[in-house]
Parts: sequence; C-alpha cells; structure tokens
Amino acid sequence: MDEVVTVRRKLMRYETLFHTGDDFTGLYAIRSGFFKTSTCLENGREQVTGFQMPGEILGLDGIFDAHHTCNAVALQDAEVCSLSLDRIAEFFPLVTGLQHHVHKIMSREIVREQDVMLMLGSMRSEERVTAFLLNLVRRLHAHGFSRTEVILQMTREEIGSYLGMKIETVSRIFTRLMEQGMVAVNQRHIHILDPVALRQSVGQFEGLRAR
Repeated sequence: MDEVVTVRRKLMRYETLFHTGDDFTGLYAIRSGFFKTSTCLENGREQVTGFQMPGEILGLDGIFDAHHTCNAVALQDAEVCSLSLDRIAEFFPLVTGLQHHVHKIMSREIVREQDVMLMLGSMRSEERVTAFLLNLVRRLHAHGFSRTEVILQMTREEIGSYLGMKIETVSRIFTRLMEQGMVAVNQRHIHILDPVALRQSVGQFEGLRAR
C-alpha cells in the first residue's frame, strides 16, 4: 500500500495544507498532529467546520468539483501522506475490502456532518460542549490514546466557532463541569473524572457521542 502514497509532507504548527479554491490533487491521511478545517463567512469571520486527528482523512471536500471548499490548517506540527485517488482506485480489485473501507470513510464523514447539524439544532449549550468532549476522547481512544485524558489542540474560541457559541459560553461551561466534579481542567489539559455523569448528561444523543 506504500505505492498509493505519492509523498509524505510535514507541516509546522498553523501551516495550511490546502486553501478554499485550491485544485483537488488527492486525499491526505494524517500520520501525526491535529488539524482544523474552516471556511470564511461573508463578514470575514472564520467558521470552524471540523477537527481531524491521526488516522483520519482530509480532502474529501474536494472530490465533488475538483476544488477544495475549505481550509485545512495544522494545529500542531504534523505529518500527512498524500494519497492519489486514481492510485487508490487501481488497488480496489487487488486489495480485498479496500473499496469498502474507502466508502466507509466517506460515509463516516457524511454522518459526522449530520451529527453536527443535530448538535447545533437540538442540544443546549452545555450538551454541545459535553458531547464534543466525549466524542473527541472516544476518537482519540480508538487510536490508542487515553480514555479519560485529552490535551486540547484547539482554542476555546475555535471550539465555540465549531459549536456555534461564544468563547465566554464555552469557558463558563467548562467551569460548571469542574464545579460539578465531572472534569478537571488545567489550561488545555482535560481530565474526565466522572465519565458516567458526562454520558448521562447527553444520554439522549448516544449515537452522536459514539462516533
């Protein structure tokens, strides 16, 4: 499968992998580091559309019309593998299950976008932050990281942009979760003290939290 990788690229913190409008040249598998994707609204404000981590794919937005529809920026030093879509297609008949896996990745991204719409339309502010935190920890744990601890690579302002709320609201909710004994917060280091209580607080959105 190394033949599918056209190039490995290292990025410094805050370096842009691709911009809105750039030609689509392939997908990017994240080997290390965190990324955010965002778009620029008409008023010039940045709207964060997602956060990506090692083991996940960037660039699916460019498949539709061969141009990227968002910016992808590294939130820490990172490394990605460029994947040629044509080369991947060549391997479909050679590698059992590869085509199914690629389709599964694409489907997962669609479901995540639907989940965000559900979160923004149906959840209260505290539920949004709690669901975001639980989802982040579960995705990290799937790649071998801790089940109860996470270092946030994104700022609270970026979290607020993603969740559709002001930075003051995000900070206030983290403080409230601390006061309730659910989490311990030391700057960007989050330690989940009572995962059961956190899950119960957004129990009606179990499907969202599991992805």
